[in-house]
Amino acid sequence: MFGPRGAQAPTVPKGEVLGTYDTYPEAQQVIERLSQNEQFPIDGLSIVGNDLKRIEQVTGRLSYGRAAGAGALSGLWFGLFVGVLFSLFPTSAAIGLLPILAAALIGAAAGLLFGVISYAITKRQRDFSSMTQVVASNYQVIVRPDLAARAQQVLANGGADPLP
Repeated sequence: MFGPRGAQAPTVPKGEVLGTYDTYPEAQQVIERLSQNEQFPIDGLSIVGNDLKRIEQVTGRLSYGRAAGAGALSGLWFGLFVGVLFSLFPTSAAIGLLPILAAALIGAAAGLLFGVISYAITKRQRDFSSMTQVVASNYQVIVRPDLAARAQQVLANGGADPLP
């Protein structure tokens, strides 16, 4: 929206597969080894995650107590933030920690209320808490075709550039 006009949508990088790895850190290590060679142009490399899966890990049951606690904690943080903002612009009537504590308590109460209400509304649809993440089955390091042979040689030489 705010970028240059005519910017293209992201596309899958084209090139040769330098290697396929089970984890992202393994693919990252290959990029690190190539980046240690200052003459190697690393802007010709990409890491591509393949066969993406959405994993939802169930973390526990939801109850009114858990919904109230999570809502109160969330509201407490928001109230604390608002209280600190108000304390940056003190008036004669509101000086010290009192406005911060009052805002934190009001935020906690509002968060508790909203947490319980939202749980009551969605109770029949979802009675558990979970964390969701997207993971790939494998990761490929892709290199521009003109750099493929050189990248393989740099990796084989332990980071030393085969070209003078």
